[in-house]
Amino acid sequence: MLHFIISIPVGQTRVQKNRGQLKEGFDFLGYTVGRFYDKDGRAYIGTRPSQKAVKSLLGRIHEQTTPRWHSDKPEDKIARLSSMLRGWCGYFDQGPVMDIYDRVRNYTERRVRRWLMRRTGRRGTGFRQIPDEYLYGTLGLYRVPQRRADLPRAKV
Repeated sequence: MLHFIISIPVGQTRVQKNRGQLKEGFDFLGYTVGRFYDKDGRAYIGTRPSQKAVKSLLGRIHEQTTPRWHSDKPEDKIARLSSMLRGWCGYFDQGPVMDIYDRVRNYTERRVRRWLMRRTGRRGTGFRQIPDEYLYGTLGLYRVPQRRADLPRAKV
């Protein structure tokens, strides 16, 4: 018979007592576990992507759309961004995520449009010059879900 010895770092570990009252949440595997409220105002224990995870994703998008990458082809850059967004949205699809998805989608569109404008030496934000059809159709940017019904499901 095998015996396993597990050592738990004391400085990084705490016991969370949950006797029906979880006043402050805690972060675990990129999610914040805590008390949330449904549309009727009833409290429930649930998960959502942590602020640290969202900030990390936005930071990676920012880093990928800086002037340092102007020499890259737009199709290659968008393929890398789409892969990153698809994986992140696939992992963080539990809980109230639609507001966070809106934030990620708007930030990504703004950064990509600005990167495309600066790359070609033009001024402006690119909102009028670069339509959604070009971003999503021609370049193939991953479309972050806008509604709960757009999320992939295991059961069909």
